[in-house]
Amino acid sequence: MEFKAIRGVEDIIPPESEKFERVVDTFKEIVKLSGFKEVILPIFEEAKLFTRSVGETTDIVQKEMYVFQDKGGRTIALRPEGTASAVRAYVENGIYAREPFTKWFYVGPMFRFERPQAGRKRQFFQAGCEVFGIKEPGADAELIKVASDILKKLGIDAELQINSIGCKKCRPEYRRALISFLRERVNELCPTCRERLERNPLRVLDCKEESCQEVVSRAPKITDFLCQECKEHYERVKEYLKLLSVPFVENPLLVRGLDYYTKTVFEFKSSKLGAQSTVLAGGRYDDLIEEIGGPRTPALGFAMGIDRAILLLPESKERREGVFVVTRGEEAYRRGLKVVSFLREKGVKSEIDHRRGSFKAQMKAADRNRARYALIIGEEEVENDFFSLRDLETGKQERVEGLEELLGRL
Repeated sequence: MEFKAIRGVEDIIPPESEKFERVVDTFKEIVKLSGFKEVILPIFEEAKLFTRSVGETTDIVQKEMYVFQDKGGRTIALRPEGTASAVRAYVENGIYAREPFTKWFYVGPMFRFERPQAGRKRQFFQAGCEVFGIKEPGADAELIKVASDILKKLGIDAELQINSIGCKKCRPEYRRALISFLRERVNELCPTCRERLERNPLRVLDCKEESCQEVVSRAPKITDFLCQECKEHYERVKEYLKLLSVPFVENPLLVRGLDYYTKTVFEFKSSKLGAQSTVLAGGRYDDLIEEIGGPRTPALGFAMGIDRAILLLPESKERREGVFVVTRGEEAYRRGLKVVSFLREKGVKSEIDHRRGSFKAQMKAADRNRARYALIIGEEEVENDFFSLRDLETGKQERVEGLEELLGRL
């Protein structure tokens, strides 16, 4: 019987797994410098958590969530995104009662039933940050700067687009104006957007269909409907981004696909990703914590698609590192085992070929493993108690006396 991975779910094997590790390590390095601490969240939750937070009328809830009944009769969903789980953990554990503000990050798999394509799988990975308890616009700018620094450190070139989608006070008026505008042009919209028109009209602004894009290019702009508070917040965010030297483009059609967003929204987009152009995105969600049972608490965050970031990593020559021990004969092999153990204890990556093939075969194995050095132990080395250390980048070979000298040379 032949088993294969389920469609839309892929193995991440070397060298792709090394790229995955590079993205995650870089993300963690940058966010920890800004005071974020890791939270480890469940992969599945009660489905109503996502229905309540993400929004009943969103594509994620209506079409894409993996939902099932567990043996206890509860309706469970594999998490389609990380923010709802982080907010649930923040409320359930009463973090708001003991911390004036909280900065968390998470890394892990998410699940959505979508048509698999490059940069969009049914199991995909995200690295995200959440900030709870800060309403000031400086926090928005700082978070966007952190996101920008991550992409810059990875060598990923992406354009930052920003917008404000207002709040509960000013968005209803814009929603009415948008519905009125779209109703007059309903025949020009795609079938999906005709369905969205009444239940979730802001999603029409984000449609990728050419006919819909032409219609919304003439639609009212949400920034023209902002209340004074939202307008001032947005202006300050832009001011601080300029202060932090973070270039951006204002996109009045940017709305994001989740219902919980308020005020600031942003996306980092790359033309190299085609239709799935967004590599990192987020925004403010000041109402969500209260909506799922906590006290009124301002909050904001972002998530980066690790799979998409990997697609955008610049090509780089694989770096050689560590030592590959090459041996001839039983006594040399025994000595090699001890050397490998010693080097690993000292933090030096090292390997040995237990198959003990020919010298040529072992040297090929060292090259295949991208080792920087081959440590050769043959009959002469055993008899005279030394090692031959060959630099596989330069080809230079030298005699090394003892383990401490070897460690010093490495």
